[in-house]
Amino acid sequence: MKVEGFVASLKNAETIEELFNILEKKGAPVIEFDGQKTLVVVEGDFEGTPFWTEINGKKANFALGDAMLNSASFPFKCKKPYTGGNAIFVSFENIETNEFLVAYKSETGAQIFYVKEGKAEKIDEGKYEELIDKMPEFKVKGFSEEQMDMMGAFFG
Repeated sequence: MKVEGFVASLKNAETIEELFNILEKKGAPVIEFDGQKTLVVVEGDFEGTPFWTEINGKKANFALGDAMLNSASFPFKCKKPYTGGNAIFVSFENIETNEFLVAYKSETGAQIFYVKEGKAEKIDEGKYEELIDKMPEFKVKGFSEEQMDMMGAFFG
């Protein structure tokens, strides 16, 4: 699958639930783009109602930390005005944890997945609550000290 086609498919969502369903139909949270396994994180807003991704119970931007800078991000808009967000792609090569939970959430609902060794299984809220404390710490390779120093020099 191509990233462009995936992002374009998100435009068809008219509700947050539809967005989550499109993600699931496409294989999220683990999708293979051009032969590379990728974790898909989404965040955004549907006419004032936010949606986000949690990893092991933490909002993805906190769980990913500075690895967010090392990820590809694509903005998307949906059919309704004032809707859309960002699809963030994290290469599985950079994920150091082989077991974790991914939840696509909004104020009105959630789709939750248990990911182990690159394969995702949809689970319910009860199973999520049962597993969340048993998960190892989620780790993603961030930038090395040297890369951060170079960025500091570049942006400084």
